[in-house]
Amino acid sequence: MSVRIIKCVVWDLDRTLWHGVAAESDDVGLNPGVRAAVTALDAAGVLQSVASRGDEELALAALGRLGMADYLLFPQINWGDKDKSLIRIAEKLNLGLDSLVLVDDDPYERGQVAAALPQVETIAPDELGALVAKVGRQPTTPEAGNRRALYQVEHSRSEAERRSGLSPQAWADQLGLEFTVRQLRSEDLERARELTVRTHQLNTTGITYSAGELRRLRGDPDHLVLAASLRDRFGDYGTIGLAVVQTTSDVWILTLLLTSCRVVSRGAGSLLLGDVQRRAAAAGARLEAEMVPTERNRMMTVALRLAGFQTSTDRRHGHLVLLAPATPPQPPRHVTVRSEP
Repeated sequence: MSVRIIKCVVWDLDRTLWHGVAAESDDVGLNPGVRAAVTALDAAGVLQSVASRGDEELALAALGRLGMADYLLFPQINWGDKDKSLIRIAEKLNLGLDSLVLVDDDPYERGQVAAALPQVETIAPDELGALVAKVGRQPTTPEAGNRRALYQVEHSRSEAERRSGLSPQAWADQLGLEFTVRQLRSEDLERARELTVRTHQLNTTGITYSAGELRRLRGDPDHLVLAASLRDRFGDYGTIGLAVVQTTSDVWILTLLLTSCRVVSRGAGSLLLGDVQRRAAAAGARLEAEMVPTERNRMMTVALRLAGFQTSTDRRHGHLVLLAPATPPQPPRHVTVRSEP
């Protein structure tokens, strides 16, 4: 059974984030404990946003005065239902709804969201301490602690793309994408472990590993463990992919392939898969991929199909087995791929 990971906390504003109502007073202030909670969540790599009813211009001005605006990504401030706002936030951040928590003082609003989106956890402000403590028990890494900045850079990319007026391919051509695949290093262990725990959508089998298990696998001559990172002219995406391959002289079995949701638009899953295919071909081995299809990881099934993988009649440990095409793909022209030993 997988452990639910909190990835985004969404705040109501009036009487939750601050005392009073912004539309009635210019003198709203943060409620006790809120600033400490916001900074603690941010340091733990938990993203934060806003779903609140009210006047957007007034609310954003108040957030700016209180020094909160930079912490809150894609705030949704309007007069619509909050479940719709939560859906938009999840889409903007490319997160599953089950990784969101709504903090709201109004029992009616919490009930409405719980009825419409039962996968979203809802809490009252007096439960904030327990939420911060729960997040504090989620292991994190320095890279994860920088997650908000990574999303803000991604927003800058998206805005620059929108203003450019270029087609998606023309935009990709001038991004200067650099994709690096390397064998897992000791300094990668915690981030790799975190990726297996946090990544559910772009994940072929859903296997999770501890840092110790990954350390054992990287030292096992019958396994190849690869980490992938990505950067472009806007900055570094960080370590965003992991592949675990069981190797023999004639057959390689890809038991896990995953990439961060942040890089879905960059085709990172296909890039990492292609690198594994080329490594297997260079070793003279046939490549097979195990797959556990779920409602959430359909994109990985699509990636395997587009790469030419064909379904086998075999099953291995209950996993679907797909066979790689005989000829591995060449990297796309708009990405520089570095495949390190």
